[in-house]
Amino acid sequence: MVGTDAYLNTRRDQILALAQRYANPVIVPWGHEAVMDGALASYATLLTEIFRPAGVYAGRILKGAKPADLPVLLPTRFELAINLKTAKALGLTVPPNLLAIADEVIE
Repeated sequence: MVGTDAYLNTRRDQILALAQRYANPVIVPWGHEAVMDGALASYATLLTEIFRPAGVYAGRILKGAKPADLPVLLPTRFELAINLKTAKALGLTVPPNLLAIADEVIE
C-alpha cells in the first residue's frame, strides 16, 4: 500500500516498475491511471471532489469570509479500480464481492 506522500507521488512510475519487477501487489491512491499502468488496485477520491470545493472556498475568502469560520470538508466519493490482468500475473484471485463494488475493472 503506497501512501499519498508527495515524494512517493513523484516516484509513481518507479514504484510501479519495482512492484512489477519483484511481483509485489501494490495498491495506490493515484486513481485508475496507475491501475491501467500495472498497479493491482487503487482506492482514491476523485480530484474534482477536492479541487471544486477548494475553488468555492477561495471565492468565499476573497469575498471576505474568515477561513477559520469555514467548515472542514472531507471527500465523500471514492473510486475503486482493480486490474485483473495484474492479479492474474501475481497468481491472485479477486473476490467477486470486491469486483461487484469496483467502479472500474481492468481485464
